[in-house]
Amino acid sequence: MKNLPKIIVILGPTASGKTDLALSLAKKFNGEIVSADSRQIYKKMSIGTAKPAGEWQGKNGTKAYVVDGVPHHLIDFIDPGKDFSLSDYKQEANKIIGQIIYRGKLPIVVGGTGLYIWALVDNLAMPQVAPNKKLRHELEVKDLSELVELLTKLDPDSAQKIDLKNPRRVLRALEVAILTGESFLKQKSQAEPLYNALQIGLLWPREDLYARIEQRIDKMMEQGLIKEVEALNKQKYGWNLPSMSSLGYKQIGAFLRGEISLEQAVSEFKRDSRRYAKKQMTWFKRDKRIEWIDKNHLKSSEKLVRDFILPRARFRRP
Repeated sequence: MKNLPKIIVILGPTASGKTDLALSLAKKFNGEIVSADSRQIYKKMSIGTAKPAGEWQGKNGTKAYVVDGVPHHLIDFIDPGKDFSLSDYKQEANKIIGQIIYRGKLPIVVGGTGLYIWALVDNLAMPQVAPNKKLRHELEVKDLSELVELLTKLDPDSAQKIDLKNPRRVLRALEVAILTGESFLKQKSQAEPLYNALQIGLLWPREDLYARIEQRIDKMMEQGLIKEVEALNKQKYGWNLPSMSSLGYKQIGAFLRGEISLEQAVSEFKRDSRRYAKKQMTWFKRDKRIEWIDKNHLKSSEKLVRDFILPRARFRRP
């Protein structure tokens, strides 16, 4: 591990302060940020994904989404109607990390999507099962609840760990289970690691974290989340797209279709976000390599990064 390129990973549940901490560390240690958020990849979806405000800039032939002077990669670059698989993410992220290292900067991976982080830190191998159009067509006509029920029967291990609210992930796991008879997760064998990674996790008392989640959602509503979702649908982005069925967009979509009241939509958005945060922590707690810090304590994280990238020389006493 000592000779591998070093990267920093800032992880934690939704609304835990990852973005602010990553920005501070990037400025302190000459870093660039690589997003590990499966929703912030989409263009036109800013409010509901809590995407940091930035702008696209080009420099030395490289374009990046720049936030407060810090280049961000793999954010705000995919059309909401397009697919972007875990394999796509891994390939793009590895390429960008290599470019950051070549520029003499520190790659800082930031996000709460456990599979994205796992793919990079452990060099996760992707399932070697080609998509089957006929099978997918048969599965896509079923409701998500039916797909989840089927996955739970065929591959209970994957049903416990993947995001069951993401139709694309459920479909892919089912596809692998049906075609191979093996678990989707077992197909993801681990290769030799590509990086020496320091993983820093943000730990909040549950009640404090839940309060932050609810405050964030209230702010999203004030910023115009309803208009954002409405505008996306008017641009012909269907409600069943993975992007439009994600947290916030799904609940506000139900309100816009007249299925539930606005009060119920916001309440369900908050409830599902709390559940998602709990699931994220369950995922991350399995990894004993993560260095957990209290909330987003800047000094603790700075010390961890400094000791990791600049190990102190050891001298023998004369």
